[in-house]
Amino acid sequence: MVDFEYKPRYGWDDFLEIMRLLRGPGGCPWDAEQTHQSIRRNFLEETCEALDALDRDDAVDMQEELGDVLMQVVFHATIEEERGRFTMADVVDGVAQKMVYRHPHVFGGTMKADNSEQVLANWEVLKRKEKGQASTADAIESVPHTMPALWRAEKTAAKTAKVGFDWEDTMSALCKLEEEVRELRQAMEAGRTVDERHGIREELGDTLFVAAKLAQMTGIDPEDALHRACDKFDSRFRLVENAADKPLAEYGKEELLALWQAAKEQES
Repeated sequence: MVDFEYKPRYGWDDFLEIMRLLRGPGGCPWDAEQTHQSIRRNFLEETCEALDALDRDDAVDMQEELGDVLMQVVFHATIEEERGRFTMADVVDGVAQKMVYRHPHVFGGTMKADNSEQVLANWEVLKRKEKGQASTADAIESVPHTMPALWRAEKTAAKTAKVGFDWEDTMSALCKLEEEVRELRQAMEAGRTVDERHGIREELGDTLFVAAKLAQMTGIDPEDALHRACDKFDSRFRLVENAADKPLAEYGKEELLALWQAAKEQES
């Protein structure tokens, strides 16, 4: 047990102290054992749950899930405080300094911004200067490799487009997507292995990259588009299962296609 004062309502300093107590002597054995890597997945899962609450516009869940995300931030900062490298106060100061630096049009800098487009343009210039990025290639390399691949592809495409490395229009990009699909077909028809040069993995990756590029050019979030496709498939497959009068494994291909078509018509 630890020395702790129960309160009807806790504040920021209380929260930081709670995390220190959980990690300290007499605290929680599980919390004390955790490292950055052991709770890495938790950070991602809590973020996804917060996004789900945002999408549902559920205020009660938003409050809880944002708290869980904040807890992950404090957890990692507490681990670093124990290691003597930085504290939660340093994290707060760092992001505050960044916001002031990247908003010179608000806090008295020389850059001006009369609209959102100019704000984003200034932000990119200041970010590259701050990060010491001397080229677009440096900016591309800075895109986190842990980001969902469709988002990473979209951000990469957006950065090269800003320096004119782009297709003339979306139809040109669509033609490139069709070309990549043909190359994927050729790789499969030739029986190339997954890992060989111009093999199935490489050609499938090229296809997905150009699809993400097409999303970037049309202003569509590729992750959102794919999630919507997953939701549509889930809905239709449920209709297929509900309509089936025997296990799906016992149906022939033509029968399954008929069930799928009927589900599409029922859905529309």
